[in-house]
Amino acid sequence: MSHSSTDVLAEFRPGRSIYIQGGVGESLALRDILATDPGVLAGVTLSGCLIPGMNEFDYTSLHPDARFITFMLPAALRPGFEAGRVIVRPASYSQIAAAFLSDPVFDLAILQVTPPDASGLCSFGPCADFSPLVWPRARRRLAFVNTALPRASRGPTIPFSAIEHAFEIDSPYINIDEPVAGGEQQSIAERLAALIPDRAAIQTGIGGAPAAALARLGDRRNLVIRSGMVTPAYQVLAESGALAADGHITGLALGPDAFVRWAVDAFEFADATVTHGAASLIGVERLFAINSALEVDLFGQANVEWRGGRLMSGLGGAPDFARAARRSPGGRAILALPATAARGAVSRIVSRIDAPTISIPRDDTDLVVTEHGVADLRGATLDGRAQSLIAIAAPEHRDRLSNEWDAIRRGL
Repeated sequence: MSHSSTDVLAEFRPGRSIYIQGGVGESLALRDILATDPGVLAGVTLSGCLIPGMNEFDYTSLHPDARFITFMLPAALRPGFEAGRVIVRPASYSQIAAAFLSDPVFDLAILQVTPPDASGLCSFGPCADFSPLVWPRARRRLAFVNTALPRASRGPTIPFSAIEHAFEIDSPYINIDEPVAGGEQQSIAERLAALIPDRAAIQTGIGGAPAAALARLGDRRNLVIRSGMVTPAYQVLAESGALAADGHITGLALGPDAFVRWAVDAFEFADATVTHGAASLIGVERLFAINSALEVDLFGQANVEWRGGRLMSGLGGAPDFARAARRSPGGRAILALPATAARGAVSRIVSRIDAPTISIPRDDTDLVVTEHGVADLRGATLDGRAQSLIAIAAPEHRDRLSNEWDAIRRGL
């Protein structure tokens, strides 16, 4: 095993395609090494699923001739995107997994793994979403063997013998505290919690409201976790006795180190074909998918990517879980969002989405929840949908939305 950054830099050559882990699997050590000799990035194309809020470093800022292909757009990558160095390939998590299994192979996959166990197997720790799909198809593999990375007791592994270049490090990994829910999010959480029955399978996206909702489910029993990501709220739920004995699957654990070290033993970690794939989710009964959106229109369509016509994020896993929950026996596809933004000046329930694309179509949403109520769109007519959504908008925006709907309705 090597400790030389020179050996890492030697793997970067013009024309090479290189995979880099995103999420909590991104190697902070790699950033530091590349910063010592940015010239090695000239003519190199990097690829990976960088996640807003977790991966906020623009590798292309190190050299103007570097390129990065990503599937979402973290805020820090916007300058590179506007300059044409960062290339966004829009896709949901299941589609990203399919791409990594079918695209041309990478010249190099850069991974972050735990030291090998007695059987010579390295764990991907708390981030198993895409790297287990990529490494078998890459021409070469370079791994940062991080002694600080918690080992997942049930999850994908890579034989140490399959790693051409291994570099031992003792480096912090990405861990972020869960956001604290404010007053309106607490109200949303209370409404969300009331929707979840015993024996439900639960998925949640990032946000204070889903976490606060989980904290209210301590009196439920035999809940199963089928989420692409888990956060500290799930540990609170487990300690209350609400979870079933087994069957809990995730791809990524995000939170403080103490939580992550608990999660790597509490959950089975799996790649995105399992966590987000239709074939895996099709048999999950009572799947309750709780995700957020930037805005929802009166048809029930959702925007999770655009703000003011500018790309702010990406599809992520929300469309995969919404589609699966909509078709799950006893399941529900739920969108939860505050009714307003900009301190009440902007309604997030809108008459019609004015964005380049729709992220979640109207037929993949069952329920929309704001602090003002729950709109049940199942089986609703066009007018019924609009009326239900106007009823959960902020009161000061309802008359305007009603007038706008009347105008839209006359033109249909």
